[in-house]
Amino acid sequence: MYPTLTLYIDGQFVEAGARQTLAVTDPATLERLGDLPCATPQDLDAAVAAADKAFAAWRHSSPLDRSAVLRKTAELLRSRVEAIAHGITRDNGKPLADARAEVLNSAEHVEWHAEECRRIYGRVVPARDPRVRQMVVREPVGVCVAFSPWNFPLGQAIKKVSAAIGAGCTLILKGPEESPSAIVEMARAFHDAGLPPGVFNVVFGQPAQISKHLIESPVVRQVSFTGSVPVGKQLAALAGQHMKRVCMELGGHSPVLVFDDADVDAAAALVARMKVRNAGQVCVSPSRVFVQAGVYERFVARFVEAIAAVPVGHGLDPTTQMGPLIHDRRLQAVRELVDDATRVGGRVLTGGARLSGAGHFFAPTVVADLPEHARILREEPFGPVAALLKFERTEDALKVANSVPYGLASYVFTESHKTATQVMNGLEVGMVNINHSGMAHPELPFGGVKDSGIGSEGGTETFDGFLVTKMVTQI
Repeated sequence: MYPTLTLYIDGQFVEAGARQTLAVTDPATLERLGDLPCATPQDLDAAVAAADKAFAAWRHSSPLDRSAVLRKTAELLRSRVEAIAHGITRDNGKPLADARAEVLNSAEHVEWHAEECRRIYGRVVPARDPRVRQMVVREPVGVCVAFSPWNFPLGQAIKKVSAAIGAGCTLILKGPEESPSAIVEMARAFHDAGLPPGVFNVVFGQPAQISKHLIESPVVRQVSFTGSVPVGKQLAALAGQHMKRVCMELGGHSPVLVFDDADVDAAAALVARMKVRNAGQVCVSPSRVFVQAGVYERFVARFVEAIAAVPVGHGLDPTTQMGPLIHDRRLQAVRELVDDATRVGGRVLTGGARLSGAGHFFAPTVVADLPEHARILREEPFGPVAALLKFERTEDALKVANSVPYGLASYVFTESHKTATQVMNGLEVGMVNINHSGMAHPELPFGGVKDSGIGSEGGTETFDGFLVTKMVTQI
């Protein structure tokens, strides 16, 4: 059964009542799954007040107590994996196996934060005067607000929530209205793990109204957002007006560089698998594939063959490897990019059209022979479309790969250590994967440069956005 959708404020699950609601639908069938309550201004004020009140105590809580709550939450997420994953597949569309993996990976992130929050250390700085003791300590920033996206409804939100709670902050999360079930179940897991009321609050509703209301609150000290570049810039500008700290994990347009000495078959298979993951609705999805001339034809044949063979269908079908796009707006955006590619002379090697049926299905698509002004080479597709480009020299590939304002993730396939080093140093991105893909681990920082964001989540940087530095001298 699809869960009842609620807000979560001050330790209470708040149902719709007389509030305005938004319909939540299955993107594969367009079936109505439930009604999501929209937070009123009074709800938002209540969430801010609850977080502010809870912070007075939670900031001074023992790291061991915070760790215990996080550990229990991870345990509960693992024990409820089937129910949470089923909800994600219903309202998000991704295959059930991928939804399960998202839940289990999220539990691992919570567990990792449970360990690391016990090691938020300061330092002693040698003083010039022997009578003086100089210290640097790290303290929770205060009440935080976070905005998380629908493409990984649990996986993206959990990084923010776990870091904030582990750091001693309190948090108000605006979850994704398109795919809300996992957020409600996450709140339930923290609630059942014994998290004190007010430390974590969940709201949904009209994004622009909620973000303005929360960011402008004088109580809020930190803003964390994962989503598109345009929205991220708007929120960063609003936060800047009120001198709020920000962490922005924004969009990408990930280049793939395949060199003549690469294992072409393995590279084609891996890039194809990553391209159709979550129907391409992934900020680190490979989207611009640069292939050196010597292996271009071979790579194209293998890649197109792999993409064309992907089973597309409802995520609850165990044979499905790619589900639908999240809504009709995303479907239309992908279709417009493909139409533009063909209009400017590009060739569609496979796919290129909407699939029949009620849901938002678009065929996995590969386009080639594109001029540099094709929109798909400049704009993040955020769908199951990959563009192929041929190159001769490494320098030329790097120049074009770096020509867009995005700088999130990249992929390199080569057996040459020299080439790998040159490309690793030359790519203007926050993450480089060489001969594999390995960015989802909690111990690694996740973030980009240029328009792709400010700051990182995960890794040793995981708490940076939720802590402030205080200098203390004493004589």
